[in-house]
Amino acid sequence: MANTILSSGVRNNLLTLQQTTAQQSVIQNRLATGKRVNSAIDNPVNYFTSQSLNDRSSQLTGLLDGISNGIQTIQAASKGIDGITKLVQSLQSTVKQAQADAAQNRPTKAGTALASATEAAVTSKSLKDIALDKSVIDLTGGTAATADAATASSSGDLGIAVANTSLALSITTGTTTYEIAFDAANKTVRDVVNEINKSGIATAFVDEKGQLNVKGTGSETVEFGFGSGTSAANAITSAQGGGNNTAIGFLAADAVLATSQLTSSNITSAVRSNLIQQFNDLRDQIDKLAEDSSFNGINLLQGDRLSIVFNEKTGTNQTKLDIQGSTLSSENLGIVQATNTQLAGFFNFQNDLDLDKATEALTSSLTSLKSLSSTLGSNLSVAQTRQDFTKELTNVLTTGADNLVLADPNAEGASLLALNTRQQLSQTALSLANQADQGVLRLFG
Repeated sequence: MANTILSSGVRNNLLTLQQTTAQQSVIQNRLATGKRVNSAIDNPVNYFTSQSLNDRSSQLTGLLDGISNGIQTIQAASKGIDGITKLVQSLQSTVKQAQADAAQNRPTKAGTALASATEAAVTSKSLKDIALDKSVIDLTGGTAATADAATASSSGDLGIAVANTSLALSITTGTTTYEIAFDAANKTVRDVVNEINKSGIATAFVDEKGQLNVKGTGSETVEFGFGSGTSAANAITSAQGGGNNTAIGFLAADAVLATSQLTSSNITSAVRSNLIQQFNDLRDQIDKLAEDSSFNGINLLQGDRLSIVFNEKTGTNQTKLDIQGSTLSSENLGIVQATNTQLAGFFNFQNDLDLDKATEALTSSLTSLKSLSSTLGSNLSVAQTRQDFTKELTNVLTTGADNLVLADPNAEGASLLALNTRQQLSQTALSLANQADQGVLRLFG
């Protein structure tokens, strides 16, 4: 078959029209895909660079879910600590209620009567007033000091020798000891009572029977000693051994102890007893709340470990945050159970000293919770900062990748419009070239 012979003008216009159509096809493809680089053929450098950036962006986007879960796990533990803190504060309130009710089991001791009915008849005073007014030192003097009974003109005395110019007290409860020496001159039982009341760990009064009563301010057993001597030091030594306890009507508690022992009355406070169950219930809720503070199977309040990965790398180049949880429980916080009796490892709500220990333990617990909350808060801040950074970085990577391959629709649209115009002009030129060739036919007309 013979080749069709085209004139030079037609062939040139046809070639231009074909090139225009090809360019239109390329631009139409760019507008359809939104990209000016659709394959490595278009631009190898831009294509593979964009692909690498998009791959990293996708990997980081995948890590965002793990970071988000890690943040929620930390927040769950933080909320757990907030709840436990409120429970501990409720425990503090319970202890304060118990402390507000006076202990009924405070150690108490009443001595023998310091005044008699005969003395009351002679002086026309009450037994209480006679006892309070009695002089501590023997008023009649002499080497053989003896207690003198009250008369119409005198309240009598306890019979401590005049040579003893100093009196002293020694009071011990738990680990606290109060010792004081004071001048014996002109001192009465009333003065001794006042000195005891200054101790802060015991109180004293004389009752209507004329008996000296000493009571501990707390619930602990009290060792009480009253003494006298030729000097303050001697008087203190005498008091430590209860040298003059019998003079004020006190006898040693047993053969071993020289000082008088004030022991618990064993009377329980109903108010304190009723608060024991409330305290223990709140304590149990601490353990349960800690056990429920998990997220996605991880509980930082039960000793679990959390790892949050921040980048797409592996091995030593991997960036991550490791958080080792703590086993949080009432026992670990130092909060033991409450009871109504004195048992090792328990708070005795009838004992003032134990209530003080409970207060100290709860204060220490709040300090520990605050420290743990601060640690979790710091880790949460790191995780949230990395989450925001990762989001921004993925956006930067995606934008950078797009800048390398995406087409500008405005520019491509303008180019396509220009090519359409060029196509129309090429078609017109081709038509004119054909008309020129047709002019030859007129020679044969």
